[in-house]
Amino acid sequence: MMFEPKRLHPVSVIFTTIQTFKQLILGFLPIAILAIGDGMFFYLVLGIGVLLLLIVGFSVLTWMRYTYQVEEDQLRIEHGVFIRKKRTISKHRIQSIDLSQNIIHRLFGLTKVQIETAGSDHKIDAALHAVTLQEGKKLHDQLKYKQTVEMQRTDDQVEVVSYPSKQVSTKELLIAGSTSASFGFIIGLFALGFSELEVIIPDSFYNQASAWVVNLTIQAMIVMALTFFIIIWALGILVTLFQYWKFTITRYEKELFITRGLLEKKQMTIPLKRIQAVGIKETIIRQLFGFSTVYVEIASGDINNSGDMKTLVFPLMNRKNIHSFLAEILPEYHLPIEKQMKLPKRALPYYLVRTAFIPLIASIIVAFIAVDWIAVALIVFILSAVIGYFQYRSARYQLSNHQLMIQTRVLNKDILLLKHHRLQSFAVKQHFLHRRHNLASIDTAILSRLAGRHVMLNEVDVESALQLADWYSYEK
Repeated sequence: MMFEPKRLHPVSVIFTTIQTFKQLILGFLPIAILAIGDGMFFYLVLGIGVLLLLIVGFSVLTWMRYTYQVEEDQLRIEHGVFIRKKRTISKHRIQSIDLSQNIIHRLFGLTKVQIETAGSDHKIDAALHAVTLQEGKKLHDQLKYKQTVEMQRTDDQVEVVSYPSKQVSTKELLIAGSTSASFGFIIGLFALGFSELEVIIPDSFYNQASAWVVNLTIQAMIVMALTFFIIIWALGILVTLFQYWKFTITRYEKELFITRGLLEKKQMTIPLKRIQAVGIKETIIRQLFGFSTVYVEIASGDINNSGDMKTLVFPLMNRKNIHSFLAEILPEYHLPIEKQMKLPKRALPYYLVRTAFIPLIASIIVAFIAVDWIAVALIVFILSAVIGYFQYRSARYQLSNHQLMIQTRVLNKDILLLKHHRLQSFAVKQHFLHRRHNLASIDTAILSRLAGRHVMLNEVDVESALQLADWYSYEK
């Protein structure tokens, strides 16, 4: 069965224009600042106009020269303005087909189709930036086994199949936004934007604003700081709401299907065979209130836009509900409820030295060259020692059936559930101090988005480490 070649929706010209302009804006910004400073505003506007015309013209040519064609078992794409490129993606290599809609897509009833294959080369993947929503769903059905069918035929009868699903509540999203690190990211954006605007702010205005801030009372400055913090905190909540609104995860026979987003709606599929491990993460604040985030490590050749190598499968969950969530959505994994194996007491000095040694040396140096700062140095040293102590208290493991659970902490607590057949390697390491205290460190690795992720647990009892190594070596 052969389908005729198709073009993307004409709105894709807008996306190509925006993408090209974003790539050029950083290089063009210094020239624009210099032009404004030299009084060449007219020529700057003229240059921007000419540049936009060229970009729009190139975007139109790109749209006209981009075609895709679906055959029975493959997708063919031809593109390129000056150099024609042809790409063929076999249906059998496609791992996931994700649909997403930003504001422009939703205005025109369009969607973006992101196709990811099993290879490690991102160049063989494909992204159709603007097709109609009906066309996007049709492509999903044609190129991938449709897991979302809710009917199955058995013995010439049709029965409804119920798949387990879970949706995050608005209350959970508000808590997730209140306890997330989004406000830190927003503050960074504010600082970056101010540093760029500072160049073009007139000196007179800058001096008047500085004098006004200096003349403020302590009470007024505290009120302004609190107001700014509340605004940033509220923006962080809004970012979380927009990003994870109506976050829903459904477990099908061969994949997980996730939908989320308010302004930008996204649909994502995670093939179960690509899941390498399941993680449960608790930040310090969320741990105090008994909430966790659930994610999966998947084998893939690319990293998401945020650079994160973890794929979120539930943004926030009460710790008490994790067992039921795993039983419904990821029954291959379980969080052990039996007593977990802690580290021996003789491992504590290693954790204290590892975190507090450098602050201790810094405190000694400060005591000699800047005694006025000794109190600050001692506080940093004490905090580092406290962090080391809690890292020791949090470190533990549990071996049950074909699964190894490892719990560690840097600042946040991270629990990783590892299946034996997903482990790529397992090593037991010792140095001379370890041998003296009958300790060892274990180092295991799984496939991840880059090349592999190493999961380490330091200062385990050596007999337990060897038992884990035997489990890895002889498990069938």
